[in-house]
Amino acid sequence: MPFLTRVLPSFLVSWLLTFTLASLFHSQYVVNQLVDVGVVVRLSDRINLTLDDWLGLLPTYGAIIAIALAIAFLVTAKLIKKVKQYNVALFIAAGIAALAVVLIAIESIMNIHIIAGARGWGFYMQLLAGAVGGYTFSHLIKTANNPKSEMCEYK
Repeated sequence: MPFLTRVLPSFLVSWLLTFTLASLFHSQYVVNQLVDVGVVVRLSDRINLTLDDWLGLLPTYGAIIAIALAIAFLVTAKLIKKVKQYNVALFIAAGIAALAVVLIAIESIMNIHIIAGARGWGFYMQLLAGAVGGYTFSHLIKTANNPKSEMCEYK
């Protein structure tokens, strides 16, 4: 039962945060490219585009991110048994690696940037989303495994 009560909720929260940030970064990159060529984009349009992108990318990019993070976090969990003191850094690296592999593999296989917001500096923003997801998973899993010791630290 530890998987259902500790690992799965931690994974779902970190995946949702990673996907949401990746989608947000993608949307804003695309909007900024439009603004750079002179298109006027109102705040309401930015918000609507961001929400539409989130819903539109969820079944595809969201699923791809979930699979990539699951593989990366599983490998990292195995590795952490050998090097415990670096668990936060390893999960951050795993999140970055997961998104890097996804984006590079998609571009290599299809020879296109399927995520338009992953071009130029947008690529690094996608990696930042992976890093945040890895950090979040590391923190949540630590809290789930030691709830009493975490509560003492915050008092």
